[in-house]
Amino acid sequence: MRVERFRQIADEFAAAIRSGALPAGTRLPTHRDLARERGIAAATATKVYRELAAVGLVVGERGRGTYVRDLSRFGGLEPRRLPTGARVADLSFNQPLAPDQSDQLRHALRALAAQGDLDALLLQQPAGGRSTDRAAVATHLLDRGIDIAPARVLLTAGAQHALDTVLGSIAAPGAVVAVDELTYPGIKHVADARRIELVPIRCDVTGTDAGSLDELCGSRPVSAIYLMPTLHNPLGFTLDAVTRKRIAEIAHRRDCLLVEDGTYGFLAPDAPAPLQRLAPERTFHIGSLSKNLSTGLRVGYVVAPPRHIRVVKRTLIGSSWGISSIVTALATRWIADGTVARLEKTRREDARRRQDIARRHLADLGYHGNPGAYWGWLPLPDELRADIVAHRLAEQGVLVSTADAFAATGHAPNALRLALAGADIGVLPDALGRVREAVRLAWGEDAGVPHDEAYRRVVRRE
Repeated sequence: MRVERFRQIADEFAAAIRSGALPAGTRLPTHRDLARERGIAAATATKVYRELAAVGLVVGERGRGTYVRDLSRFGGLEPRRLPTGARVADLSFNQPLAPDQSDQLRHALRALAAQGDLDALLLQQPAGGRSTDRAAVATHLLDRGIDIAPARVLLTAGAQHALDTVLGSIAAPGAVVAVDELTYPGIKHVADARRIELVPIRCDVTGTDAGSLDELCGSRPVSAIYLMPTLHNPLGFTLDAVTRKRIAEIAHRRDCLLVEDGTYGFLAPDAPAPLQRLAPERTFHIGSLSKNLSTGLRVGYVVAPPRHIRVVKRTLIGSSWGISSIVTALATRWIADGTVARLEKTRREDARRRQDIARRHLADLGYHGNPGAYWGWLPLPDELRADIVAHRLAEQGVLVSTADAFAATGHAPNALRLALAGADIGVLPDALGRVREAVRLAWGEDAGVPHDEAYRRVVRRE
């Protein structure tokens, strides 16, 4: 059977990339140049690069071209992990812990064991959680500016489960959901599993472009808008009150639902009113206790508009029915006795200390970090490739995230997201020093000049 021409060319490229003859970072010819070299149509050249991108061998970057990807898999949406013994610091994932949390857990478990009705903790919870637990979370949310009846709160196994539950309730396969062009990676997993189309809204370190959102909702049948108004991950911005009101107005005028992710809201207690308060009839507010308590404590929640509560419950029943009674009992006990409030205060102080360290090491490299956030954004110069920098850092025991993990478009910016909460604070200066050195060394090693030569030698056979 005759193999299509674009597949033949794609297979040649793939073989050269996998063999190492075309090294990571090699800049490939433009679509037009490839078409001219191979005597094919420009549309066929586009299909070649699309085929290579689909199998993870190349990446296209807006305004820069098409590049061979680093195949070590230390970047991207599902990065390779390092064994603990080889790891200096994990700056790819935030797992904040306070020094005395293990003692707090022992005390809480003893208190649970001493309570009278242990049998209740062994029973199946109703979908959305027990009324007492939902009431505890509703009380907790008062500090976030959300004042709702406990019946509006539905408990989930973390914020990711909450997000999947909401989108599974309101977005059918093929539905269009608007997201920031750099967004939380978890929604990409949900969209892929549920066959939802994510369409990007322009954004930068100053915030979401409300004008872009309005244009998008006018040109596409947007079902829902997913945003992180307070401490956006990965860019760190917090939307001002004016922008939030405009987004609420757009959602009302365009008849779109809002999904507001408030997971990191505890780090910014003085943030403007949440979208849930501005548009309660169409906003799903999701969050969790994972980042303010522990990532292993999988307790999340959805605050749903009244008319959607029934369908969200049905989705919960279809996925997991309920969450662990023991875990919710622990979490709500810590809400009631003030442990959550104390830990949140500790986290805020800790985040500021870590950002101070990051700025001291990286400020002159263009680092951007909100003073209250547990992460920062490090744009890289055009001469560098984020995946190659991530690979070099991994060889030194430091894991980082590349921008393509967060990109809702096919063209990711050339940048790293640095998670600051996972490493011991005593190790953080050394880890960030290694980041600085890796960028400096890569920048000084021409980081791209010989790559065109590699292409000419291997593909053109010069």
